Amino acid sequence: MGQAIVPRFIAAGHTATGWNRTKEKATALLKLGMLWADSPREAARESDVVFSIVTDAAAVRSLALGEDGIIAGLRKDAVYLDMSTIDPDGSRAIAAEFAKAGLIMLDAPISGTTLTVGQGKASLMVGGDKAAFDRVLPILLAIGPNVTYIGAQGLAVQLKVALNMTLVIEVIGFCEGVALAEKGGVPREVAVDAMLKSVIASPVLHYRAPLILEGHLSDATYGNVNLQQKDMLLALDLGRKMGVPVPLGAAANEMLSACRGLGLAHHDFVAVYEVYRRLGGMSK
Repeated sequence: MGQAIVPRFIAAGHTATGWNRTKEKATALLKLGMLWADSPREAARESDVVFSIVTDAAAVRSLALGEDGIIAGLRKDAVYLDMSTIDPDGSRAIAAEFAKAGLIMLDAPISGTTLTVGQGKASLMVGGDKAAFDRVLPILLAIGPNVTYIGAQGLAVQLKVALNMTLVIEVIGFCEGVALAEKGGVPREVAVDAMLKSVIASPVLHYRAPLILEGHLSDATYGNVNLQQKDMLLALDLGRKMGVPVPLGAAANEMLSACRGLGLAHHDFVAVYEVYRRLGGMSK
């Protein structure tokens, strides 16, 4: 995701300094003008606003709180925003460590894909100190036009977990509907086209439907099965902690498990469509 976000900062006239565990993966960004830092600490030292986006809470803790982490280099007048989708309590715990050091951390998860970010259509949700949010808002608008302040620390990432659960349910429901229509004799491309012209059409279906048409097991991916299941497990755990039933989320998660069982874990999670085809006797 950083590959899509950083160019928007540079295009908006900001100086971007970045770090990644594998420098080679930042080659394209360095060619665009991003400056390289040898550690998160060094990147933070050079910046007024610091962003991170990684896979899970353990990775956030490592780059944020480690010996060469962001907390060691962040200036008192700077703001740190973590854009990762992680457990809300884990996010709050990390933010508490920054608060103890007299520093500000906001949770600022992003909703979108590399495609929508590149198009300037991503949306952001932000939780934490409102005054800090107001300060960084102009920079956030370089990523996308829809930036919403959600409330207290951790609420933005809590909303993001709920949002991702809803997204997965929607896409899996679409795959199920297409498979049902196809088994009954409707050509796949006709089913997809008609559905995308109907009341169920949405942005996420519009950009994922081509993966079904062009080869639902292609290497093209906006979010593979493993990544999406990570988010679904966060949602199921959140529902358990809060006493909120999430039966549709649980059912969707089982379909992701079926993908993994069939060796489809590294494909975009529209690979669920292939699971339906196999279970429905349309594919081996």
